Amino acid sequence: MNTMQMGARAPLAAMLAAAVLVSGCALTETQRDVAIGAGVGAVIGGIAGDGKGAAIGAGVGAVGGYAWSRYMESKRQQMAQATAGTGVQVSQTADNRLQLNIPNDISFATNSSAIQAKLRPILNQFADGMNQQPGLEIDIVGHADNTGTDAVNDPLSLRRANSVRDYLVQRGVTAPIRTEGRGSRQPIASNATAAGRAQNRRVEIFLAERAQPIGAR
Repeated sequence: MNTMQMGARAPLAAMLAAAVLVSGCALTETQRDVAIGAGVGAVIGGIAGDGKGAAIGAGVGAVGGYAWSRYMESKRQQMAQATAGTGVQVSQTADNRLQLNIPNDISFATNSSAIQAKLRPILNQFADGMNQQPGLEIDIVGHADNTGTDAVNDPLSLRRANSVRDYLVQRGVTAPIRTEGRGSRQPIASNATAAGRAQNRRVEIFLAERAQPIGAR
């Protein structure tokens, strides 16, 4: 891009910033943050180059810096094929992370944090090739149904997340891994039925790739 093109887009940056500031009184703090992120992303993306840049930049700005790259899409397809028919749900989240929702019946026995044999091939497939891709982050979140108290469910859900982390580390994964146990606080189904409680007993694995700064190699 030449100097004249960059100069032509400078007013756009000012207009976007002004629009966010002027409308700030009508927005919540969260809405302002998202709007600012999207606006800054659009400006950076537009300055980066072709007409697709603004759309890509806006997406990155609004979702906090995660990128849905060819690697991430390849990993999603790979995991979807590897887990077909197992009950594992593989998806792209709104903030451009790869999510694996792993039900309890293939991951852990009731009141146990020991990884079952059915889960190991899935974790092996997840781990394969990850160390060849820099900038990856992993979050593992354990969940429980509402049977029992928080004093039981919270540490159990965390132990399950830690078990998955330890297994991935043993498989050679060196990407940063954060773990969290949320007990029964985030159900995805009704706890009033056995089927619903089974859905709520789960582990979620999130894989994310940080967007590279403009000009980074």
